[in-house]
Amino acid sequence: MDGPQAAAPQPPSGRDWNAVAAIIAALIGLLALAVSGYTAWLQRQQVRAEVWPYLQPGISPTQRTMSLSNKGVGPASVRRVKVFVDGRPQRGWPAVFDALGLHDLRMTPASTINGIVISPDESIQQVGFEDDATFARFYAQYPRIQLMLCYCSALNECWVYDERKTAAAARRRAVAACPATDADEFIDNALLPTAPTQDADAATGEAPAQPKEE
Repeated sequence: MDGPQAAAPQPPSGRDWNAVAAIIAALIGLLALAVSGYTAWLQRQQVRAEVWPYLQPGISPTQRTMSLSNKGVGPASVRRVKVFVDGRPQRGWPAVFDALGLHDLRMTPASTINGIVISPDESIQQVGFEDDATFARFYAQYPRIQLMLCYCSALNECWVYDERKTAAAARRRAVAACPATDADEFIDNALLPTAPTQDADAATGEAPAQPKEE
């Protein structure tokens, strides 16, 4: 006598089909959400690349200038500036020249970089000299100067560039926000009664400024 036969499987009920359909719909929704999030991330990365600034200080013996250039593809908003001589903060260009022992140059014309926006491929002349002899004196002392600045992109992404860092890779780093102003802030946008003024645009047609090594 044959043993008992296994019961034939029963087709799923209407309630089971509804549960399966709900699970599939949920998975499709999650997939669509993931695709949407990834697309938004890609778009933001593209926008970031399109507005990425890159500030680079430099000095040009042919133009007799010290300058700050934007080598990136987006505008750079300069939020904080500090200038050090031998590691000690200075509050303005007259103080810098005094610290360098160049007291007679303390009224050298200078342009503002603190608080300005520098466009892509734009170069701001920080200080310029009228003759080769004067520039040569400054150039000999130039390695004693260290610049620290914080700048941000149009998306409010910020970077700190600090020449006091000995390792090239550590000189430029991304930060969540620029630090608050403190007592060591470099003030180059205050008008001095006896200081001459100068247009920020340097003459074209000469060799570009040599950037400091990173």
